Amino acid sequence: MEISRTAILNKTHYGINIYTYVLRQFYPNQTVLSLTGKNSRITKNPFNDNKESLKISIVNNIAIHKDIYLNEFKGDVFDFAQLYFKTSNNYDLLLKINQTLNLNLKIKVKDHLECNYNDKNTWYARCSFFKAPIRNVFPTETMWLHQIYTLITSNKYKSITNTFRTLKNTKEARKYKANNFDYVTFSGIFKKRSDKELIKHSNLLTIDFDHLENVKELKDKLLSDQYFETELLFTSPSGKGIKWIIRIDISEITHAEYFKAVTNYIKHTYNIEVDHSGKDISRACFLSHDPSAFINKRHQIA
Repeated sequence: MEISRTAILNKTHYGINIYTYVLRQFYPNQTVLSLTGKNSRITKNPFNDNKESLKISIVNNIAIHKDIYLNEFKGDVFDFAQLYFKTSNNYDLLLKINQTLNLNLKIKVKDHLECNYNDKNTWYARCSFFKAPIRNVFPTETMWLHQIYTLITSNKYKSITNTFRTLKNTKEARKYKANNFDYVTFSGIFKKRSDKELIKHSNLLTIDFDHLENVKELKDKLLSDQYFETELLFTSPSGKGIKWIIRIDISEITHAEYFKAVTNYIKHTYNIEVDHSGKDISRACFLSHDPSAFINKRHQIA
């Protein structure tokens, strides 16, 4: 189901769940909303000095509100959500609600300021992009997955990838990679590359496979894995490894716990040990040249 006001109302009991979520951010560990039929009991209003003055009702299949003391404080659930999320426009508000409440609605990006998807369906996931060298810890921009995929499959990194693969001295190769390859943080958007500087988690997890005997064989296995759907898959700069980017849900367990569960699954299923540096949310992933990289169709554009 594509994201829309109607779809969100259908998945949030006419918007009641959105009111509940917002109110809980102000009043944790409290009963914030008690609904009898289509009307709620008077509850606290965080936008009116926490007075018990907020009345919420369901009218014509949408939840609405009013303040019994402030005549001008009234509207529907989207007006209320706007006060909390403070987004720049209505579509951004729908995106924010969809992600925050984990509604899993498909995103139809149309005339969006940050990309042009030609009305293609895509899943809302963005990452921070950093220019080389690796010691640069401040992102240049925020990118969508299809933009990263375009960089990988284009000739942008072809020359440095080919040069890197000719280097035999380990120390020299490590220095070359650190100084020449751009990189991204697939797991989120950052103010600075540090777990403490995370702005927004992308719900993506990167799994690194190194020193493989048969890269193509493992690629095929991962693409047909029955438990995890691949979002992006490409060969690492060395040509002997794979970067596997999958979708995760951190609403109930942490990034680190999810990483541990996935690596245990890989060990059990494929008998492969995974690079454990991926447990860090701010894990840097170098972008290499791979014309045969895979991207999930939900992220593709015309």
